[in-house]
Amino acid sequence: MNFFVRFFPEIIIKSREVRNRHIAILRRSLRTQLKLIDPQARVDGGWDHLNITTQLSAAADVDKVLNVLTHTPGLDRVMQIEKYPLTDLDGVIALAVEHNKAKVAGKSFAVRSKRTGDHSFTSMDIERGVGAALLAQVPSASVKLKDPEVQVRVDIHKDEVAIVKNVYDGLGGYPLGTQDSVLSLISGGFDSTVSSYQCIKRGLLTHFCFFRLGGSEHEFAVKEVALYLWMKYGASHRVKFVTVPFEEVVDEIVGKVENSQMGVIFKRMMYRAASGIADHLKTDTLITGESVAQVSSQTLANLAIIDRVTDKLVLRPLAMLDKREIIDIAREIGTEEFVKNVPEYCGVISVKPTTRARLEKIERQEALFDESVLQAAIKNAEVQMIDRVMEGYSPRSEAIQECRIDNADAVIIDIRHPDEEEKSPLDSAKFSQEILVIPFYELRKRFAALPSDKSYALYCDKGIMSRLHASHLQEMGHTNVAVFRPS
Repeated sequence: MNFFVRFFPEIIIKSREVRNRHIAILRRSLRTQLKLIDPQARVDGGWDHLNITTQLSAAADVDKVLNVLTHTPGLDRVMQIEKYPLTDLDGVIALAVEHNKAKVAGKSFAVRSKRTGDHSFTSMDIERGVGAALLAQVPSASVKLKDPEVQVRVDIHKDEVAIVKNVYDGLGGYPLGTQDSVLSLISGGFDSTVSSYQCIKRGLLTHFCFFRLGGSEHEFAVKEVALYLWMKYGASHRVKFVTVPFEEVVDEIVGKVENSQMGVIFKRMMYRAASGIADHLKTDTLITGESVAQVSSQTLANLAIIDRVTDKLVLRPLAMLDKREIIDIAREIGTEEFVKNVPEYCGVISVKPTTRARLEKIERQEALFDESVLQAAIKNAEVQMIDRVMEGYSPRSEAIQECRIDNADAVIIDIRHPDEEEKSPLDSAKFSQEILVIPFYELRKRFAALPSDKSYALYCDKGIMSRLHASHLQEMGHTNVAVFRPS
């Protein structure tokens, strides 16, 4: 199978040196991810496009390749193509008609062709010939040169004909790693997950910082969504997940700070801690999911006071988006369903919060705060690689068992996101085990209702999400869970 990918337009207007660096990083990122699917996969080309060649042909495998190509930052268009030996103009027209007559039925279309090499016909000859033949064979179709419903693409490269079978939108943005690293303050809700995604899409190497405010359920849910974002959009580069124990900081604020000032001071303490973590990670930028005026601490006056506590650059990708727009993006990127299940924590809620904090009053209130409590939280922060977040979460993490295809006793639970499961469902004919489909964001609630006298094996494509959930279920006391690894 062959794919032709075009770069995000902003890449191709860069200087030659910057453009070459972006393309080299993108090529390396694609190779890293595609080798896991097909060790023989090739990524060639440069300057304005890349050619992806894989020996895989099964629909499920092709879907995996497409999933990588359409979720890797830096690509604007992904074209799935079939290549054939070049014969003559009539042969080219016949191939194009055979591949496209079903697509253009009842729709407007335009034929586009590019040609390199010496031939007895021109690109215009191809476009006219294919267009005329399609109109003759598909009377319900019509030609529309501007904004057609279907674009029929036929390219000739020397002695090869490339017929474009399907065209997919890429993620856009810059290749991951072409920009500096950032530290995203992630709470697991709609806002912080969408802002983290937008940073990844823009090519920023995005580390995650979570402030643990109480309860393992919340911590697990945040690790889950961060892991999901990394696996889907940023798996070409490893990043860190930092957990900052903030329970005692919250207690100190609630016990000593005036009620109306708690929200602003709480944010300032988070920023101070995040700045210390950022120093450790050697990054100068903090990312938050704040949107102007969404809550009391996010008025312009309060944000100005909050920002003064750090010398780091603070970016707010969602600053001008409303909640509906943010939720729409969460739905588009696949995080909406399980973000809705993230437990809320409301330990620092003011009764009548200030919307126009004054710096002198905030500083007087902060003088009552025991500085050693904040420094202890920073010192005790736990730093993990994002693909290892399940380790250390449970004392039994290292003992998680793997279940193979020949273990007929365990019930397989496919925990993949519905989009992935629908594209490539487990073939029940291949397994003797019972198969259940429970998306990972529903597993915590539904697992307790399953028969406790059975054993269960969790399945996901890479085995990372399944290990995280197996670890968490063990932490909750469920000893009848393992990870399923097909042979």
